[in-house]
Amino acid sequence: MFEKLLIANRGEIALRIQRACREMGISTVAVHSTADADAMHVRLADESVCIGPPPAQESYLNAHAVLSAAAISNADAIHPGYGFLAENADFATMVEEHGFTFVGPSPEHIRRMGDKVAAKQTVQEAGIPVVPGSDGAVAGPDGALEVAAEIGYPVMIKASLGGGGRGMRMVASADEMRDAYNAASHEAQSAFGSGALYVEKYLANPRHVEVQILADQHGAVVHLGERDCSLQRRHQKLVEEAPSPALNPEQREEIGRIATEAARRIGYRSVGTFEFLFQDGQFYFIEMNTRLQVEHAVTEMICGLDLVREMVRVADGTPLDFGQEDIRFFGHAIECRITAEDPETLQPAPGTVNMYHAPGGLGVRVDSALYSGYRVPPYYDSMVAKLIVHGANRNECLMRLRRALDEFVIDGLTTTIPLHQRLVGASDFINGDYDIHWMEGFAAGAAAEAAS
Repeated sequence: MFEKLLIANRGEIALRIQRACREMGISTVAVHSTADADAMHVRLADESVCIGPPPAQESYLNAHAVLSAAAISNADAIHPGYGFLAENADFATMVEEHGFTFVGPSPEHIRRMGDKVAAKQTVQEAGIPVVPGSDGAVAGPDGALEVAAEIGYPVMIKASLGGGGRGMRMVASADEMRDAYNAASHEAQSAFGSGALYVEKYLANPRHVEVQILADQHGAVVHLGERDCSLQRRHQKLVEEAPSPALNPEQREEIGRIATEAARRIGYRSVGTFEFLFQDGQFYFIEMNTRLQVEHAVTEMICGLDLVREMVRVADGTPLDFGQEDIRFFGHAIECRITAEDPETLQPAPGTVNMYHAPGGLGVRVDSALYSGYRVPPYYDSMVAKLIVHGANRNECLMRLRRALDEFVIDGLTTTIPLHQRLVGASDFINGDYDIHWMEGFAAGAAAEAAS
């Protein structure tokens, strides 16, 4: 097993990886920008290395600085967490070429599945249905118009590379296509270095359902159930739960089998997530994330496995010591992403934490790197905590979530805790009756109510 692992990330995920490594007897190296010198992941690591100034491009996204830190600290392996360099195939290649182990999938799989068009083609070959649309990137607005005329409006145009809602537009008619295409292409070029777009049929009321898989280097693959991530705003996930309240046992078994078989056929290793749109009883593949997900904690809560630990073991070449028949799911889990943002506008609101009190009790978990006196810097993602609760069933989980949100205190920062408190009281959420568009309407209604 590795003796020393460098964590190429920051915040709560860096702390999450540290904890798993400590329990495995592995020393950790934290990297940090000058803005994060007092961050919790730096304080608790066995060693730390400053890799640059505050802008992420000059620190956490600086592959050469990260590799230099690994070299001077004599690390054996590098875990990228999520975000930053986690799905950068060139970085994964550099890690291996410099003699370190990359804790994640192969560079080939990161590259192949990171290209949305190539990923769709790959899973289609494995027999997985996809949303009707173009076979690949389209040739400008004219190509998009041609595909849209064939599959019918409305359609979505999406960036071939990247995600998170950037380079994405819904187009309701041919009259809107050119302006929407040009705007999306420009946004994709700025965000991902490529303005290539593809076209998909717009689904009116789908749910976002994803399947967590885990595979070792010896051909073993298991799935760890599905998560429902339909509660999104501006294409950003706000709440995730497992299992999905929308699936019946037969559908749950079907989607798990589909994802497992696809991972096996492409020879995948490490953790990964197959994401689908689910509507009218049908699953449509949209993308695969070749990394640990922000929402991995809800899966851990219902299956009892430490996914970071399993990632490290797989990277070290250790075979999985369990099969699909050994996986047992129990209860229900929900995660709320708490961000330092205005709960109405979702505009970032960095600041200093005057007082911090995390909720506790049976079935309550908080993943956060906050502490009293910590100043949240303005340079990075605004997520400051994840509140994850588990119950014997969904109703118990909802009651526990409501109680935990009421206990959560982050004084000095404007956060989205009030938004989540309103959400857990909404009848549609309580009934599990929502799709990927529901949250936008709910947020708009709440904003109008607050203004009146």
